[in-house]
Amino acid sequence: MLYGLILTVHIIVCFVLIAVILLQAGRGGGMADAFGGTAQSVLGTRGAAFLTRATTISAIVFMLTSLGLAILSAQQGHSLMEGVRVPKSSPTSQPAPAEQPKQSENSAPATTPSSDGSKKP
Repeated sequence: MLYGLILTVHIIVCFVLIAVILLQAGRGGGMADAFGGTAQSVLGTRGAAFLTRATTISAIVFMLTSLGLAILSAQQGHSLMEGVRVPKSSPTSQPAPAEQPKQSENSAPATTPSSDGSKKP
């Protein structure tokens, strides 16, 4: 019950935070330019201060709901992988590869005769 309430508040705050940030005039002007000017000219000086305060409050509520959701999720102790069956792999019956004889550093590489009779490495 509490988890659902916090989740609902969290989602609403996410949308409010997105809207408030997009309405603010930044370097690019923000969404307020699309509606005819900066946030100060559209909403007035008080509107710009309101957007700044709304952003701060929304960010704080967002962080608190995120923390609350994390704590409640940890207390539940459920895993997403709980109840998922993983097929057991059977051991393969392939033989191990045969080892090749190691050459010592001082030994010369094997030579093979060529078609003209000379030996080439």
